[in-house]
Amino acid sequence: MPNENTVDAPDNDMPSEMPNLQTPESPIGSPPPQSYLLDMTQADSCSTNLTLAHEIVVDRDFCFKQSTPPIDSLAGRVKEIVHRAFWDSVRAQLSLSPPDYTHAIRLLQEVKEILQSLLLPGHRLLRAQLDEVLDLVLIRQQAAHGALDLPRLSAYIVGTMASLCAPVRDPEIRKLRDQSDPVDLLREIMRVLGLMKMDMVNFTVQSLRPHLLQQAVQYERAKFQELLDKKQVSLDNTSAWLQRALLDASTVGSSSESSEQGGTKPHISSPVSPTAVLNRAYFLLLSWDPDSQPYPESVLMDQARMESLGQKLNLLVLEAAVLLVTSTQCGGAVFSVPGFVGNLKQTITALLEGCHQRSFDQQGALLALGEQLYKQVEQALSAQGGVPLSPGVESLLKGQITGLAEDHNPVRSLIGSRIQSYLLAVLGAPNSQRDPTVPPALLMVAPELQELAGAFRSIVNFNRTVFGPYYSPILRRLLFPEGGAEMGVDSR
Repeated sequence: MPNENTVDAPDNDMPSEMPNLQTPESPIGSPPPQSYLLDMTQADSCSTNLTLAHEIVVDRDFCFKQSTPPIDSLAGRVKEIVHRAFWDSVRAQLSLSPPDYTHAIRLLQEVKEILQSLLLPGHRLLRAQLDEVLDLVLIRQQAAHGALDLPRLSAYIVGTMASLCAPVRDPEIRKLRDQSDPVDLLREIMRVLGLMKMDMVNFTVQSLRPHLLQQAVQYERAKFQELLDKKQVSLDNTSAWLQRALLDASTVGSSSESSEQGGTKPHISSPVSPTAVLNRAYFLLLSWDPDSQPYPESVLMDQARMESLGQKLNLLVLEAAVLLVTSTQCGGAVFSVPGFVGNLKQTITALLEGCHQRSFDQQGALLALGEQLYKQVEQALSAQGGVPLSPGVESLLKGQITGLAEDHNPVRSLIGSRIQSYLLAVLGAPNSQRDPTVPPALLMVAPELQELAGAFRSIVNFNRTVFGPYYSPILRRLLFPEGGAEMGVDSR
């Protein structure tokens, strides 16, 4: 949705060390050339269209929503005051003797325009009927002679809305039929028509989605190229992102080889493939900190989705680690109790919600989680007639769960490594191939892991298909600085 752009007024007390923002060839205080403003406007429109098309394509549930400011905000209070003043004015006009229909006629005109915008090409009869009943010339004449039947027109409008609205709006239509006050009825008609307009927009978006899917790759690539040509974006951050991924992939490969050789002899690491580097780059985005390192331009439109997946990943690592510790210390028998694992997951999710935030007290949350899980294990054992946990096991369980707060906790590191390997394997598998097998340590969170992997792969595959031609020369330059063979990025 479009963002609100604000421009600060110039400060007359500007410090002397502030840079001069005027170009040397332009007179002081002269406005920018019209062609420059036109280029900026076109570039902004290009960026907006690109973002909108991308959202429609990648988000199956994408829809527009009415923008309503919070009631307690300044904008909300101003809107409330203005609307109340307007409708009070409408009521005052209709209460006169004879009534003044000035505002009412304007509302009827707006209602007619909205209803016409909701009509489909096949609604010829309804369109003709609408023009006949809401004939504004006739309505003005009737108002001038005191013969305007506003309740009859309102009833016709409500009936027409009922024939055009989506089934989800039927309750709203029934409320309109129950309205007896003419002013309240007009106000509610305008409100419901606003909802119907949004329904029509979202219906149109869903209708266009299959057509956009067919041309989305070419469209996004062309629009991004336009932004590059207009110098509105560059690939500097994308190059830095891929360079970091190459370094990370090489480090991981070297560590693995060193471990296999016992770490006693120097060796030359095997070459890293372009696809492996790119997959590693996508995985890095799940823990990317945009405050300390700029987000790559080519993935900017998916930043919010990647950050959301990264938050789910953090929670999943902790959840799997807690479940593994609990099953190890308490034995597998209690985990066979129907619904026990599900209850544990609900408890873990509730107490660790927000664990990705820097202000989150992970140590305190895990301490409370250990206490709660111990109670749930005891209750499950008691229900089965099992032997209660010994004090030593209780202390060990709580201690190990609390210890997961440490960055280099071995259990947490193991789970994180397994999940990383699984996600990279999913990205590396062809689309026609079944997903890799979930590692045994992650079986208790397999549904959540597979759901996360599916969403991650969907974003990655589309991005790789669109921006593969931009990634290939960057990766070629990084992997073969002396000018190697031609290479490409796997776009499956």
